[in-house]
Amino acid sequence: MSALAELDAAVADCRACPRLVAWREQVALKPRPAFVGEEYWARPVPGFGAEDAALAVVGLAPSAHGANRTGRMFTGDPSGDLLFRVLYETGLASQPRSRGRDDGLVLRGTRLVSPVRCAPPDNRPTPAERDTCRHWLADELALLRPTLRAVVVLGAFGWQALLPVLAEAGLPVPSPRPRFGHGVQVQLADLRIFGCYHVSPRNVQTGRLTHSMVGTVITAAATAAGLV
Repeated sequence: MSALAELDAAVADCRACPRLVAWREQVALKPRPAFVGEEYWARPVPGFGAEDAALAVVGLAPSAHGANRTGRMFTGDPSGDLLFRVLYETGLASQPRSRGRDDGLVLRGTRLVSPVRCAPPDNRPTPAERDTCRHWLADELALLRPTLRAVVVLGAFGWQALLPVLAEAGLPVPSPRPRFGHGVQVQLADLRIFGCYHVSPRNVQTGRLTHSMVGTVITAAATAAGLV
C-alpha cells in the first residue's frame, strides 16, 4: 500500500471532532427522499485522484448528501457536477459526471482535497474544526509535493486554511498573506496558487460564478501544472 493510500485509510477512521462525527452520522439516518435505501458513507472523506498529481483542487468540506453519502470528494451533488464537467472539458477527468466510488472515473494529474474532511452542519466548519483537521491537509500535500505545481482553491475558507499549511511547509508565503479573490494568482517558489469562487449552487444561481469562469481558472492552473 502506498503512503497516500495509508493516509486515506487513516483519514476515513478519524473521530477527532465530536460535533462533526455526530452530524455526519445523523445525516445518514435521515437521507433525502431521492437517496432512501442507499447506504451513506458517513465517515471522513479522503482525497481523490492521482497520487502523482501536478494539480490539486482544494475545496471546503464534504456536503451532507454528496460526498458524505458517496464517500468521494465532490461526488453526488451539484457542486461536483459543475467541477467534474469542467475537469472533463479540460482533459483532466475521464468522465463528465461523478456518481459514486465505483463509477470508473479517473482524474489525470489532478487530486481533489479538502481542509475539513467531515460534512459540517450548514456547510460551516468552525475554526477549531478546521485547525484540528489541518494535519490531514498538510500530510497529503507533503506527499504530493514532489510533483505538485499548481493549486486551485475554491473559496475563501479553503484559501485561509491552505496558506498557513504552505507556510509551515517552508514555502515563501508573504506577510501579510495574500487575500483571496476569484482569479487571484500567487507564485510560491515552484508552486502557483489560483483563487476561484466556490462551485456552490448559491454562487452559480446568483450568477456570481459561471461555468466559463471556472473553466478559465482550471485551464490556467492546468497549464501552469504542465497538464495542457
